[in-house]
Amino acid sequence: MKVAEIREMTREDIEREIAEKKRALFNLRFQRETEQLERPAELRKLRKDIARLLTVLGERARSGSGATVQAVEETPKA
Repeated sequence: MKVAEIREMTREDIEREIAEKKRALFNLRFQRETEQLERPAELRKLRKDIARLLTVLGERARSGSGATVQAVEETPKA
């Protein structure tokens, strides 16, 4: 998942995606412990995706905006 894609998402979509990825990460960790994990690189990919999602949420919180990038770009500058 790319940062540009994440920035186009709404806050609710990002939060839902974080929850889904955390659930998937839990399942992969469980598979790793029971030695059933086929693709160990998937763990790293999920952790990085979660970090990207949380980073964009943090950026929005600091800027005080829950808007998407398109809405910010369309705002006239004073």
